[in-house]
Amino acid sequence: MKRFWKEAHTAEVDGAWQITLDARPLRTPAREFLTLPNRRLAEAVAAEWQEAGETVDPRSMPLTGLANAALDRVGPGHDAFAAGLARYAASDLLCYRAERPAALVARQAEAWDPLLQWARRRYDVDFVVTEGISPVDQPPATLDRLGHAVAALDRFTLAGLSPLVTIGGSLVAGLALLEGAVSVDVAWEAVSLEDRWQLEQWGSDAEAEKALALREADFRAGARFLSLLV
Repeated sequence: MKRFWKEAHTAEVDGAWQITLDARPLRTPAREFLTLPNRRLAEAVAAEWQEAGETVDPRSMPLTGLANAALDRVGPGHDAFAAGLARYAASDLLCYRAERPAALVARQAEAWDPLLQWARRRYDVDFVVTEGISPVDQPPATLDRLGHAVAALDRFTLAGLSPLVTIGGSLVAGLALLEGAVSVDVAWEAVSLEDRWQLEQWGSDAEAEKALALREADFRAGARFLSLLV
């Protein structure tokens, strides 16, 4: 899409916030008005449009993309969307440990054990931690309680949480970041641990590093989106 506007602004409408491009209200791909819950998020989204070049690159507008997702995808199918994220609890990355080498085992324990311990205290749940990749069943009470926690989130929070969970492979790490138990740096270090370990062991790989950098950018965009909801 070519840029057709000069100025992007925010406007309060009935207690919510919209984005205007030269006084024209911005709409989602589903043609809904892009209506946001607070001014901070609206101004950040407007800034993406103001800073856009002559040819609009959607990857440079991650907050807009997440806002669109909240309105067009999450809102109309809230329960199904929440259930999809909650299913990550059944195969959470943090529960699957390496058998060797010892250095990787130790690094996983250092990064992942505190997150699982936080979730145990926060939700009164337990986890089955295993070595290798063979699937294990998590306690039904754990899946139920984490599922209820995710289902209680509103559409904008679910939209921001989604990249944290799907990119990282860990519902626990995503919820810890959402609730302020860890920083985005700590959460990313945890969920990208094995990728970074592989790069350390096998040396620089331009394609792998590029893919990891793109994942990190999307992960951090989700974290920023959530921070703007507060």
